[in-house]
Amino acid sequence: MEILRDALQPLRVITNNLPSPIRDLGVSIIGETCYKTLILELDPTDSECLKLAISKGLGIGIIGASATVKVPQITKIVRTKSASGISLLSYLLETSSYLISLAYNVRNGFPFSTYGETAFILGQDVIITLLVLNYSGRSGIAPLFYAALATSIAGLFYGDIISQHTLSYLQAGAGVLGVASKVPQIAAIFQEGGTGQLSAFMVFNYLAGSLSRIFTTLQEVDDKLILYGFVAGFALNLVLASQMVYYWNAPSAKARGKMKEAAPVSAATSKQSSGTSSATPKSKGPSTRRRG
Repeated sequence: MEILRDALQPLRVITNNLPSPIRDLGVSIIGETCYKTLILELDPTDSECLKLAISKGLGIGIIGASATVKVPQITKIVRTKSASGISLLSYLLETSSYLISLAYNVRNGFPFSTYGETAFILGQDVIITLLVLNYSGRSGIAPLFYAALATSIAGLFYGDIISQHTLSYLQAGAGVLGVASKVPQIAAIFQEGGTGQLSAFMVFNYLAGSLSRIFTTLQEVDDKLILYGFVAGFALNLVLASQMVYYWNAPSAKARGKMKEAAPVSAATSKQSSGTSSATPKSKGPSTRRRG
């Protein structure tokens, strides 16, 4: 690290003359002390500041990626007009979990970099849930979903309705819901023998994000409820990612249905051809018997 620090020193001419907006942004992210150590003095030997900077960088990266993490899933459902392989129960549980977690983080005043992706993913979960309801023939349930969502938002984000103490218990339950939300999706993939319309981009981003969140939570948030939720989530995201790899080339349920329909037709055609051949009378050769 000493060698690295010495190698970085010539760059201090640049880092000490950064525009005020960039400097203010850096200070707001890592604080005055760490900004001075890492940016002005270019000293990477301070392990605490270095870990904080890495944690903040991961947090910002996760939030940025979360803004579009489920867009491929949304476009895949809309393009195919099918919700095959996607568990509605899984999304209902995940939406509930993320809504509670978002309210808990906001009301506790935790740094946005430690939970910002929750807000973006929650919005995308709502869209996917509505799409699944629509393409699975249950669009009539959508108004009930809207009503439940609005009521929950009003109750969770205002202390006059749900106290901070009660919200702590709900957060513990949200961790369980977050873990439980993965189970129906894992079961659906196992039962269908394929991942259907499930997006690989989303699954692998979830895996990387949950692992990164374990690190950022350890660095910036002293809350075991949130930490244990991310650890459990990572374990089940790993199972989903493993299923995605295992069933990568497996045909979809729709394709398997077509293959099954094609098989009897092919067999019947073959049998009919065979029967036609056997029914054709054999031609008789000319008789060699002498006629008297």
